[in-house]
Amino acid sequence: MALADRWLLPDGMKELLPPVAREVELVRRRVLDLFHGWGYELVMPPVAEHLESLLTGVGGDLGLRTFKVTDETSGHMLGIRADITPQVARIDAHRLRTNGVSRLCYCGSVLHTRAVNMLASRNPMQVGAELFGHQGVDSDSEVISLMLDTLLQVGIKGSLNLDLGHVGVFSELVKEAKLSQAQIDTYIDILERKALPELKDFVAGLDIDSALQTKLGSLASLNGGVAELDKARQLFVDSPAILEAVEHVAAIAERVKTAFPQVGIYIDLGELRGYSYHTGVVFAAYSPQFGQALAKGGRYDQIGADFGRARPATGFSADLKTLVMLALEETPAFASSILAPKMADGSLVEAVAQLRAQGERVVFELSDSEVPAHCDRRLVKENSEWVVTTL
Repeated sequence: MALADRWLLPDGMKELLPPVAREVELVRRRVLDLFHGWGYELVMPPVAEHLESLLTGVGGDLGLRTFKVTDETSGHMLGIRADITPQVARIDAHRLRTNGVSRLCYCGSVLHTRAVNMLASRNPMQVGAELFGHQGVDSDSEVISLMLDTLLQVGIKGSLNLDLGHVGVFSELVKEAKLSQAQIDTYIDILERKALPELKDFVAGLDIDSALQTKLGSLASLNGGVAELDKARQLFVDSPAILEAVEHVAAIAERVKTAFPQVGIYIDLGELRGYSYHTGVVFAAYSPQFGQALAKGGRYDQIGADFGRARPATGFSADLKTLVMLALEETPAFASSILAPKMADGSLVEAVAQLRAQGERVVFELSDSEVPAHCDRRLVKENSEWVVTTL
């Protein structure tokens, strides 16, 4: 690399400069305080772990996004975390070992070998919360409500929309149809692309009865308002396991609408994001300001099994830096400061300490140096008292 290029960052890596960096830090504190108020305990996992631990139960996509390094101490392969969720599951399973419900939260940097989407950074600041030890509408609704509350706390402007689905609809449907793994893979690909003509041909080529063909062919179109749930009830009336998943989504939608009447609810029973490890409800929050999900999550009850302690689990995560940038209506201004003379006596030190305790920024004057930027006041001594005057 040429000397002139050494200041350039790798593609997709982003840094924060003042005063935006301080704004992100202030929002981080507010969000963690919000989590604390909901009863979630903060954990701080390490940035690198044994690779097998980081990739446990999360599917191949995360493996492709994880940087691998060799530990010079042990010779083992380590991974630089691309997702904090598996680390929190490990902590719940082996470090805390709580028998009842465990609520954990986190905020830290992660690193990706490739960006998740064209709008994403490769070094996001992942913030999120996980609830372990409970399975049902109560815990799913709590986590979704906390996610929405987080977006409001950050200050996301405009309308918010919640996308709700349940991978149980798909998994029970392919089980009922007795599809092979190759057929399931093809079906997933078609559903993800919402390729309706391909779906029609695929279903017609299956050796199953017409009722099952209708169910498989309808899944891609079961999306829209909450009225889609009534359509699903009629379509799957003779499939109890699928009806149970539909009613689960309906109950969550009702609770969210009660708590957040301003949030739009979009039902998508063919949503398969994270199908490789999600086991129940899946959800994401969207805003017209941004072309990707602001925050997303779901139920992943099997992730703890690979750690030797399977526990029901649900949670969500988001990139805090992206949320803050979307919430900012304009670049924040630098905070004003008070210029104090060079340290002269104990009374000056005490006066500066008092001002800082009141939340003021005070910088000391340095010899042969210009007045620091953003200083608009000066600390001067008048009649044996230190007072603040206009600079």
